[in-house]
Amino acid sequence: MLNEPATPEIPQELLEDEQFAAVHARLNELRIIVAGFAKGDLSHNIGMRGFVAGGLKNLQAHLRHLTWQTQQVARGDFGQKVQFLGEFSVAFNSMIGQLDQTMKELKEKQEELTELNKNLVQEVELRVAAAIALKESEAHFKYLAEHDPLTGILNRRSFYSMLESELAKAHKIGAICCVAMLDVDRFKMFNDLYGHVEGDRALNHVVKVAQGQLRLTDRLGRFGGEEFIFFFGGADVNQGMIVAERIRKAIEMSPFTLANGQEVSMTACIGVKAVLPEWYDEMKMITHIEHYVHCADMALYTAKTDGRNLAKAAAIIKPL
Repeated sequence: MLNEPATPEIPQELLEDEQFAAVHARLNELRIIVAGFAKGDLSHNIGMRGFVAGGLKNLQAHLRHLTWQTQQVARGDFGQKVQFLGEFSVAFNSMIGQLDQTMKELKEKQEELTELNKNLVQEVELRVAAAIALKESEAHFKYLAEHDPLTGILNRRSFYSMLESELAKAHKIGAICCVAMLDVDRFKMFNDLYGHVEGDRALNHVVKVAQGQLRLTDRLGRFGGEEFIFFFGGADVNQGMIVAERIRKAIEMSPFTLANGQEVSMTACIGVKAVLPEWYDEMKMITHIEHYVHCADMALYTAKTDGRNLAKAAAIIKPL
């Protein structure tokens, strides 16, 4: 019964001994229970009594409790302690303690990583916001650098840059274009009568009226003071004069309203200079642009001396 893997048969001479048969049956049941324990089967119902049976019942109860405790540990309860299995209890409790410490350290690391990730996200958001603000700031300062602060149209420097590009395009396709200068008539007298604040409002009024008469290929910039400069794309001198006359008449027919409601008539003179494509010279572009502007300004001066509220075309003079 103790040494053989299989249950030995009862000798023939002992089959009729009831006491021996009873002992044999109990020992066989104990073999089955112990074999089950060895395989992890704790479901066997121990119905016998006695010291050995009691010990097996006690062991079965401990093993079942140990199974439950292990399940609790698997669920994250590291407070479980084993007190009934000697060295195994010490080893088990030590393992649980180490697991508990490891999980606490992992939780701390996770919290640190979560906080670090949160800080990184905030840092990224701040950097993105700073980049957007910088881009907006750059765009704003670029706009300020290229536009007249009073009227919002191109300033002289940016208009010249645009004009250089447009003249290069016109030369490539062999197109005629025009440069024009506009000056508001008697504007100094207007400022003396109504003040510079009204004068600034009046200049914005002129710009708005003039812009309403431009074609898609035309551009407007502020040259300085009450003088404005135009580019008429794809227009010969006759077409340029038509656009200039339309602008002049629109200003004449659109009186400016003062802050007090009073309407004041305004007029302007315009000088137009045609630019022929064969005049294009990249090496002398700035000099040529200054020549075209000068010619348009001279035609503007002629319009003023001839009585104001006029548009004049400049003579065709090839730049040097």
